[in-house]
Formats: sequence, C-alpha cells, structure tokens
Amino acid sequence: MGNYVKQFFRNFDFPLFFVYLSLCLFGLVMIYSSSLVWAVGKGWEPNYFFKKQVTNLAIAFPVFFMAAFFPYKNYKRKKLMIASVIGMLVLLISVHFFGYGKEQVGAQRYMNIGGINLQPSEFAKIIMIVYFSSVFAKKYEKGTINNLNESIGPPVAILVVAIGSIMLETDIGTSLIIIVGAFSVIAASGINRKSFMKLSGIIAIGMSLLTIILFFSWSSIMTPNRQGRILSFLNPFDYMQSSGMQVANGYIAIGSGGVTGLGLGNSIQKMGYLPEPHTDVIMAVISEELGIFGSLIVIGGLGFIVLRALSIALKAKDPQARMLAAGIGSVIGIQTFVNLGGLTGLIPLTGVPLPFISYGGTSVILMTIAVGILMNVSMFVKYERKK
Repeated sequence: MGNYVKQFFRNFDFPLFFVYLSLCLFGLVMIYSSSLVWAVGKGWEPNYFFKKQVTNLAIAFPVFFMAAFFPYKNYKRKKLMIASVIGMLVLLISVHFFGYGKEQVGAQRYMNIGGINLQPSEFAKIIMIVYFSSVFAKKYEKGTINNLNESIGPPVAILVVAIGSIMLETDIGTSLIIIVGAFSVIAASGINRKSFMKLSGIIAIGMSLLTIILFFSWSSIMTPNRQGRILSFLNPFDYMQSSGMQVANGYIAIGSGGVTGLGLGNSIQKMGYLPEPHTDVIMAVISEELGIFGSLIVIGGLGFIVLRALSIALKAKDPQARMLAAGIGSVIGIQTFVNLGGLTGLIPLTGVPLPFISYGGTSVILMTIAVGILMNVSMFVKYERKK
C-alpha cells in the first residue's frame, strides 16, 4: 500500500487536475453571477444556487481523489460490474414511476431519494463506459472480441435497455451522449474492421427500426414541448415568447458580449430574459459578460481534457485503460458539443448541462468521477511507460 501511495503522487497528472479544478472554480463564479436575479425572483437568497454548488463541489473533490486512487483494473470484477449495472437499470426504470421534471423541463429525468435530487441518466453515462470497458477488456484477453454473438450481444442488449428507458423519459440529448460513448469504447476495444463494420450495420438497422417506431408514434412522442424545441431551432425569433425564449435570448447574449464582454456581473439577459441562466445556457451569460475570451477559457479547458483523454488512450497498452480513456474523452466531448450546439443553433436545444460549468449536483459529481477514473488511468500509463 505504501508503495502504491508513492506511485500515486509520483505519477499524478497535474495538468489534467489543474484544468479540471480551474473549470469547476470558474463555473462556480459564473453560477454566482448568472443565478443572482433568478434566485431573487424565486424568493430565495441571491447566493442560493452558489451555496448549493459549493456543497456539490465539496462532495465532488473528495470523490475525485477516491476515483483517482481506486485502481481501474478492479472494475473488471464480476460482482462489481453486476451490481453497477443492476443499480443503474433500477434507477432508470424507477424514474418513470417516482420521477419528476416533465412539467419543468419536458422530461421526467429526476428523482428525490432521502432529500437528494438524482438524475439516473447521469449515472448511466459513466456506468456504461466502465461496464463496456470491463466487458470488452475481458473478451480481448480471452481472444473472443470478434465473436459478435458472445462478445457484443449481451452488453449491447443492456445498452439498448438503458437507452430505451432514457428515451422514454424523454431525454434525447443524454441518449445520444451514451450511444457515442459506448460506440467509442467499442472502437477502441481492438475489434477488427470486419466485426466493427458488422456491428455498425446492426446499429444502423436498430436506428432504422427506431425511426419507424418514432414515425408511427409521432403524436405521443412529439410532445408540445419537444415540437416547440424543433420549431424554435428552425427560427427561434418567431417563438421568443414561448419555446424559442432560451435560444433567441442566448443569441442576443452572445452577440452583446462581442470580443471583450460587458464585464463580470453585467449581463443584461440574465435579468429575467434568459430562463434559468445558470443551467444549460450558462455559456450565453459567459459570452455576454466575458466575451470571446471567456468562451475560449471554457472551450479550451474542456478541449484540453478531451485531447488529454485521447492522448492517454493512444499511449495505453492495456486495452481496458485505452477503452476507459477513449470513452470518457468521447462523453465529455460530445456532451460539450450537444450543449454548445444547442445554444448556437447547430442542433435543437436539449437541456444537457455544460460539463463542470453548469449548475447541478449529479452532473458535476458524476463528471468528476469520470475525470478521477481518467486520472487513475493516466497514472498507470505513466507508470508503465517509465517501467
């Protein structure tokens, strides 16, 4: 144990940690700035959301070191894998019976357990990456990675159940993030090109069937909230008083900020024009107050973590380490794209938080666990390269 502790600090990835820490602290400052008016409008203290996020980070930082210290190879333990997957599925199914959020955000994605608000789909992002990496690492070691029936079928079946449950919430953005993350793990697993193409064909057929189901269930699936998001995506300024309010005012905020911004705390759009500015549209406030430079801080920091993860994946000799790093990097990257893409009009706004920046306990803690796991992988890769 003593030797492991020494190696832990000797191979600690300080650039990764400091970028992660800087993003969390920067997000904390912007949550304070963006949520003041919104909190007062709700009848709470001006620093209500700031104090709650401080509590979230007080939990997240110790969790980071726990995840970083826990050897990633232990995730291959069968009992741990089974318990994690069962726990995830129970939460994903339970949210349909005991969850809430449909009236507020158009998706029933939250649960309250013992006074703590949880978002089960956030757990699914990390658990699916860890589960897929562990399963395919075992298959790689056994030499059965290219046997689609034995190696691909069971984990993909669990993925389909998880995605189906999340789609029913209805949370399309998170579903896309999990699919891309899982697919990235498979791509990094060592599977040969022929098997990978077969798997891609299977996924394409599954997506085609899903499209057909969506077509025949259009009236029940396309709720007024979701229809409004699509219409506002096409032309948000025609729906400024309804579904296009966030997108249109987000555009105004970004345009008002220009290069240097209006100054920290001087956002106009957070004064009641931009709904819940501290959540998934917080980048609009950052752009308005700090301009392009503030936006580059966030994009640069998140980009560094994604590129760091991919670099670790390329250097890793152990297949499990390679898959974990690739999966975590892909999840953070695609979630950033979905958030910023929705805000800038590249894709419809889906309500996905900006990693480490947006307000939210479940999101920042689970993303912290992901970076902690990445840190552990990075340290093992460093150690192996030195040996």
